[in-house]
Amino acid sequence: MTTLYTTTATASAGRNGQVTTDDNMLDLALSYPKEMGGTGEATNPEQLFAAGYSACFSNAILHVAREMKIKLTQAPVSAEVGIGPNATGGFALTVALAVTLELDEEQAQQLVKTAHQVCPYSNAVKGNIDVKLSVNGVAL
Repeated sequence: MTTLYTTTATASAGRNGQVTTDDNMLDLALSYPKEMGGTGEATNPEQLFAAGYSACFSNAILHVAREMKIKLTQAPVSAEVGIGPNATGGFALTVALAVTLELDEEQAQQLVKTAHQVCPYSNAVKGNIDVKLSVNGVAL
């Protein structure tokens, strides 16, 4: 694989610290969410993952649409990311991607299924996280 882009983020003190990228474009305080016993006063890794996955998946849809010669200028994606204990004493994530497309249902569903094969986040979590997909309110 030829790497097109590389970045580095450094966390200072886990979930109750600071996270900063090497170019300082991202510099955020972190805290545990209230649901996990924290203050909830700052962002958390699950929110950051949801933001990154939703943006990447939206772009994958737009990329596939261009390849398929489908006129599409927007591809809203909401990523719901959950965290909880797994069976081995660690933790696991859940992901649900909800896509809204102004296309007929068959075309919209095919586009999302193909984007799921193209998206680097989807490829990264494949076999590790069961990603639930829906398009215009219909589960795939």
